[in-house]
Amino acid sequence: MTQSTGATASSARRPVVLRGGTVLTVDAARTVLVDHDVLVVDDRIAAIGPDLEVPDGTEEIDARGGVVMPGMIDTHRHMWQTAMRGYGADWTLTQYFVWNYLEWGKVFRPQDIHAGGLLAALEAIEAGVTTCVDWSHNLQTPDHAHAAVDALAAVPGRFVLAYGNIQDAPANWTASSGFRDVLERRRGDVEAFQLAFDVTGDPSFPEKPAFEVARELGLPVTTHAGVWGATNDDGIRLMHEHGFMDPQTVYVHAATLSADSYHRIAATGGSVSVSTESEQSAGQGYPPSWVLRRHDIPMSLSMDTSAWWSGDLFSAMRSTLSADRCREHLEAQSKGETVTHHALRAEHVVEMATRGGARALGREADLGSVEVGKKADLVLIRNEHSPVMMPLLHPHGHVVFQAQRGEVEAVLVDGRIVKRDHRLVGVDLAAARRAVEQTVEHLRSTLGEEAWNQGMNPDIPETKILDNPYTYTEYRSAATHKV
Repeated sequence: MTQSTGATASSARRPVVLRGGTVLTVDAARTVLVDHDVLVVDDRIAAIGPDLEVPDGTEEIDARGGVVMPGMIDTHRHMWQTAMRGYGADWTLTQYFVWNYLEWGKVFRPQDIHAGGLLAALEAIEAGVTTCVDWSHNLQTPDHAHAAVDALAAVPGRFVLAYGNIQDAPANWTASSGFRDVLERRRGDVEAFQLAFDVTGDPSFPEKPAFEVARELGLPVTTHAGVWGATNDDGIRLMHEHGFMDPQTVYVHAATLSADSYHRIAATGGSVSVSTESEQSAGQGYPPSWVLRRHDIPMSLSMDTSAWWSGDLFSAMRSTLSADRCREHLEAQSKGETVTHHALRAEHVVEMATRGGARALGREADLGSVEVGKKADLVLIRNEHSPVMMPLLHPHGHVVFQAQRGEVEAVLVDGRIVKRDHRLVGVDLAAARRAVEQTVEHLRSTLGEEAWNQGMNPDIPETKILDNPYTYTEYRSAATHKV
């Protein structure tokens, strides 16, 4: 089932109205509307106002006492790794690289990519993430890529496939006929495609052919930049000098860059996907919202991988606001000063999780806010069976610091109700469970119990210097590792 709804499906859809909620519009003024209805007709928001008159046959959802907000947008999630949910809870970034890049990531079959992607896609919409970028960087063959698309197409959300392959050089896999065939055949089965690869900083710029393919095909590039011990200013400089930085480019993490690199990103209009829980736990660098604000670089939020963390953006909003404020306090206190007013506010991180993601994907015109005429991707945060939603005093702050995925009562994507009364609609969770159980059994039997258990804290190979994990180049840099 693809998410590009046709005319027949759209015309058969009943209008939907969410009644009496507090609406976080996330428009340019970050307007909050109390006791307002939101009317959805077909795939669009048709009207917003109190006590709306609605067409006959309209399906009503009680939103009183709850918050209606735009569907959240995750701009960077390795969805295939959800089959390994929680396995890497105690990993460092280096251990992650070892397990996925150098050792066991290679044994993932197409059906394993499918199982992880399917589970991640269901997890996304269940938590109110209506659009998610699948940073799918283990597509070793076209069959793996088709499996990834099949998983995303089976779930009623918006999914962007960021096509990548950590097991081969970007110049190689982007030049293959199989890669192009997947893009051509499956273009209508996902919301969009991106190219996902990283830049080593090698002066010969071996990634240049991949950038040229992206430009030829009109596809945005998403790249892990400013990752401690892996990618650095050299990569940003090479991209800029060769003219491959543009407003479509999404830089993931960007946590350990110099002012020069941030200036280049700002000047070329790119945006950064901040994965705060990942950065502060795995070690890519201190979560960079504080420095991105200083350079006026647009931000979106992402969860990175459920091999470590959950797949909901409530965690992303909360951790980002907390990390930014922690940095602010520490800097002030180091100078004997006191922070009296926060620079980053709850409304700002709600915007990062919604409109910021839409902006990063080039979809701000129709996604990311609750405004008449925009796509009806909506989330109702409400739970009458929990004390968490009362009293509702500071709506943006309530979403960030009080609500969790358990308060997501209803979700609409493209005007369709995909979650109602806290339950996904028309979803075969049992089938998803069976698929991921088969993947786990495949991995455990292939690795063996000793390696499986050791994988939760893998050793560093003695013969491999992890200057950076991208094994398609032998380039070594003192900027990323002592040589």
